[in-house]
Amino acid sequence: MDEIIFFDTMRQGLRVAVITSLPILTVALVVGLAIGLFQALTSVQEMTLTFVPKLAAIVVVFWLSMGFMTQMLVSYFQDHLLPLVSGV
Repeated sequence: MDEIIFFDTMRQGLRVAVITSLPILTVALVVGLAIGLFQALTSVQEMTLTFVPKLAAIVVVFWLSMGFMTQMLVSYFQDHLLPLVSGV
C-alpha cells in the first residue's frame, strides 16, 4: 500500500470519528458546564448531580443521532475501506 493512500485513509477515518463523536461531546460539555455553574451558584457539591444528568443527556443525544452516526460509518466503510481491501 502506498504511503499516500495510507495517510489519506487515516485522515478520512479521523475526520469521520470526529464528526461522529461531535454531537455527544458537545452535549456533554454543555450539560457539564451548566451543572458546574449550578453547583457553583448554589454551593451544592453532590457527586450524582454531575453524573446522572450528563449521562441522561448523552443517552438521549446518542439515541437521536444514532442514524446519522451509522450512516457516516457505513458510508466510510463502503466508499473508502471496502475498495482498498478488495483492491479495486
